[in-house]
Amino acid sequence: MMKWFYVAGLLTILTSSQGILTTLSQSNGRYVYDYATVPFLAEVLKLVVSSFLLWRECRASSSPRITTEWKSVRLFPIPSIIYLIHNNVQFATLTYVDTSTYQIMGNLKIVTTGILFRLFLRRKLSNLQWMAVILLAVGTTTSQVKGCGVYSSCDSLLSAPIQGYMLGILSACLSALAGVYTEFLMKKNDDSLYWQNVQLYTFGAIFNMARLLMDDFKNGFENGPWWQRLFNGYSVSTWMVVLNLGSTGLLVSWLMKYADNIVKVYSTSMAMLLTMVLSVYLFEFKPTLQLFLGIIICMMSLHMYFAPASMLVDLPVMSKAAPETLNEVAVERTPAT
Repeated sequence: MMKWFYVAGLLTILTSSQGILTTLSQSNGRYVYDYATVPFLAEVLKLVVSSFLLWRECRASSSPRITTEWKSVRLFPIPSIIYLIHNNVQFATLTYVDTSTYQIMGNLKIVTTGILFRLFLRRKLSNLQWMAVILLAVGTTTSQVKGCGVYSSCDSLLSAPIQGYMLGILSACLSALAGVYTEFLMKKNDDSLYWQNVQLYTFGAIFNMARLLMDDFKNGFENGPWWQRLFNGYSVSTWMVVLNLGSTGLLVSWLMKYADNIVKVYSTSMAMLLTMVLSVYLFEFKPTLQLFLGIIICMMSLHMYFAPASMLVDLPVMSKAAPETLNEVAVERTPAT
């Protein structure tokens, strides 16, 4: 089986390219296709790939374990419902805060993931690992903070109404809850990973299709039903976005099964930093001191979390003292008178 750090590294690369591919799929700064169709097609792609891999696994000599009881299957729509609520909370949050503030508040999910990881999965983190998780949140936040000068202001970070901050916290908690719950589903039994993916992505495709249908009702079917315009405006870049989203989803499910949520959090956080670095060369993004400081802090956090404790703490070598030699003492006994 492939080592988890290879999968995490590949996930980091693919996740970092999502924003770049999405930007390249635009035409004159706008989307010429219905962006809501992209997650739906990504779910369908993941479902098709997982079904094919499950079929191959079933043809092998050792048949995989498949649980078809309803009490087990009924748990798999829950992540899709949480993500659906999370997406709506995202839009509501952005009505109260600006994009920069929202991105910074989104880093709360790093800490909330660690808390839910401990509460629901009963996975204990050491004190060093807790410090590393908090450092990761600090590092990603530092990299996103803009400088305060003539053309930018720091007042916007604290000028949002209280509703915006409450919704931002709720959004971070929902994102962490969806990830932790998905890990619980993947590890609650020894079912085949591909069978679990089939269940997960079937409900994911259904909920995304329901969202497209709801958008049609809201617009009064002005542009026709969603299935007639499904591929309208699609280009090679758009299909690359679909392929990227589908591939990252499959890698995340692998990490949920064989690693954990903290590994996924580190992968996505490092991907964000990698995206910002690549944007310097691709989109003339001006690097800031905060970006470099954030990268340094995140790399320290990465080393602190995954390195053995013996590499982080230099304990003094306690040399055993040589035992003192006992001198023989002759005692003369005087005869009793």
